[in-house]
Amino acid sequence: MRLPVRTAAAVSFALTLCGAAAAPAMAQAGRVVDRPLPTTGCGKAPSVRPGSSSTEYLVSGGVRRGYLLHVPDRYDPRRPYALVLSFHGHKRTSAYQEELTGMSALNAVTVYPQGLVGTDGQTAWQGAPYSADVDDVLFTSDLITRLQGGYCVDPHRIYAAGKSNGGGFTGVLACRMAGRIAAFAPVSGAFYPQGGPCAPSRPVPIADFHGTADTTIPYDGDPARGLPDLPSWLSAWAARDRCLPRPAEHVIAGNVTVQDWRGCARRSTVRHYRVTGAGHVWPSTSPNLDSPTPTSIDATPLIWDFFRRNPLPAA
Repeated sequence: MRLPVRTAAAVSFALTLCGAAAAPAMAQAGRVVDRPLPTTGCGKAPSVRPGSSSTEYLVSGGVRRGYLLHVPDRYDPRRPYALVLSFHGHKRTSAYQEELTGMSALNAVTVYPQGLVGTDGQTAWQGAPYSADVDDVLFTSDLITRLQGGYCVDPHRIYAAGKSNGGGFTGVLACRMAGRIAAFAPVSGAFYPQGGPCAPSRPVPIADFHGTADTTIPYDGDPARGLPDLPSWLSAWAARDRCLPRPAEHVIAGNVTVQDWRGCARRSTVRHYRVTGAGHVWPSTSPNLDSPTPTSIDATPLIWDFFRRNPLPAA
């Protein structure tokens, strides 16, 4: 498919989005990029048909990596789109994550990266004791750069969410790529100590979801596996973001308590959805791949609303 020649106004828009010099979105070879890069994909014909999903590949750290890419139905290569990364859980796949979350319905370029098989013979992400010996943070950085080179991605609206081990990896990204990814949303996150030290380059917006009846990643933690209790994990992020120490609380949908840490530095925020009685699930008001039993909230639209409210601050 050929695109019509762009008008001078469209060229001006692209230069504004990508930076005055419209420099190529190129990563430093073998290094994680923790800052916004200019997008060079505006005006290019998409390689994936709008309204569809396609499995694509790239080489990162010398390893061929896969990802499932969804392009929104009415994608217009002349206007900027948010990019949402959604990471599957332990033993799962990118296709499972797409169906579980329904994030391909968002008006965003959505990508579901595929984790590699780890030490237990199951797929996983960096930061878990069973993950493969690969640099998934580098893979994420390289993937964002690839997509910025082929699609009209707004470099200030790149977001990450994930379930379980993918939620734990979302926490790792918040620690290591806060300068490039605008906001983060772990769901039923597995925050293992193998994720390493956390020193984000800026205060970051975090929206976390967890069920109190989760027996896979217990809400109250699991010292034998080094998993923190959720209140401690949240308090640590509130401290990094320099928020007020005590959250404001309000109840929604009967069994869901929302905690908001306020007064955070640089307009960041920490928000937590405590779902009483829910297990190890992606919360949904209809049955999904995680559970035939609905919960009283839908995580996906709440995450999308949180993302839209928290773009990457201007430098």
